[in-house]
Amino acid sequence: MRLLFELDLKNYADCTHTFRRDSARSIIIRDGKVAMVHSLQYGYYEFPGGGIEPGETPIDAMIRETAEEAGLVVVPASVRPFGYVHRIQRSDRDATECFVQGNYYYLCDAENEPVPRCLDERETEERFTPAFVDPLVAIRKNRTLSAAFPIPFERDARVLELLIAEGSFDRSGSNR
Repeated sequence: MRLLFELDLKNYADCTHTFRRDSARSIIIRDGKVAMVHSLQYGYYEFPGGGIEPGETPIDAMIRETAEEAGLVVVPASVRPFGYVHRIQRSDRDATECFVQGNYYYLCDAENEPVPRCLDERETEERFTPAFVDPLVAIRKNRTLSAAFPIPFERDARVLELLIAEGSFDRSGSNR
């Protein structure tokens, strides 16, 4: 899978060990809008997805997490790699730990009928709500919040910009 870009804060010189936690995320486009999860508590948008569990493939994780967070059932035959973002920074939980993450993005389609979501505690507290949103709206909103949480919000804003630049949102709004 191609590297889309790297987010490296270069703030880990004093770290003595590394923690790696990869994630996988879906890119589902319908009618010129993209499926995102909207945090009603903080206002940001992110692609549905999350951590890859031990023994799980990135695609399996993306399919599971998309259903859990957004209630969208990914059509497995439609899945195709878009790219990954490499993230590296000092952990926000342990100043001696370097956090490394590969964020794998997959273009895919989803069934029309949603399924019940299964949110974790943080997602419930933040009132995660699935939404199909204009990509420019999500970019603008995430950029207004990126000073407080630079990595996740900027990551998804930049992925949206790449999708736009590569023509993933055609005039009819269909997923290319």
